[in-house]
Amino acid sequence: MNSTSLKAAAIAVALALAACSTTPTTTPTLDAARAAYADINSNPQVSQYAPLEFKQASDALEAANKAAAKKDSLEEIDKLAYIAKQKIETAREVARTKSAEDQANAAARQRDQVRLEARTVEAEQAKAAAAAAQQQAMTAQQQAASAQSEAERARMQAAQSAQEAADAKAALAAYQAVLVELHAVQTARGMVVTINDVLFDTDQASLRPDGVANVQKLAKVLALQPRRTVLVEGFTDSTGSDQHNQQLSERRAASVRDTLVGMGVDASRIAMRGYGEKFPVAGNKTASDRQLNRRVEIVLSEEGGTIPPR
Repeated sequence: MNSTSLKAAAIAVALALAACSTTPTTTPTLDAARAAYADINSNPQVSQYAPLEFKQASDALEAANKAAAKKDSLEEIDKLAYIAKQKIETAREVARTKSAEDQANAAARQRDQVRLEARTVEAEQAKAAAAAAQQQAMTAQQQAASAQSEAERARMQAAQSAQEAADAKAALAAYQAVLVELHAVQTARGMVVTINDVLFDTDQASLRPDGVANVQKLAKVLALQPRRTVLVEGFTDSTGSDQHNQQLSERRAASVRDTLVGMGVDASRIAMRGYGEKFPVAGNKTASDRQLNRRVEIVLSEEGGTIPPR
């Protein structure tokens, strides 16, 4: 993409931001995406090294701004803004990586030039003193071979580190995207995914197909996040006896846990609790409120962290 196209993309986003300023509809995620875009837009390395990713970020932010201008739902705006933030961060990371590669290549060229000059000096000395020069040439060759081997090892290590970083970033992006899809909520204890009552058979612990599908999505991304732990918590409404509610909450939590294990998540990473009718999220006077209370919550720890108790 040439500089004119990049400028046009930036102007389009700026116009979208200006249009949105006349409406009150926005979210913290959208505000953060706009601020992040302004930061990369002022960074010449992004337009130089990541023009395609910059264009994708501009388009994604424009879509989020349009949704805000149309006063779409906050959930839709947040979703589009989140995607825009991911593309902005991708553009930033690609530019940073390619800039670092350029610097590494320049250093390697300088290193090669120094070595060439050193070999030239050694050759001139060899003409004056054949025996001494011959020994120096052998030493220089050994040093050059060692330096070349070290450079190759360094290059391979850098490539491996870059790939590992890219894989980790991609795994985190996939994990975060699934959390958005499953309407996960950030809490002080970690991210919480709720399996609603409608995803279970009535008054049973068996997951319905839609419930299994949601758990499967979570299991796939948890396989890419091995340093996160999981706590499955079951809850009921206040209808029925305490014993029945406690047992049902435990059986439903166990059903979700067993489904995760069956899909490849290590059982040692998963804890389970049943709370019966404790910790309601709504009243128990209406059917709709009671349905909200009948749920299973899957709490996901931060990477390498633990989940605090209730």
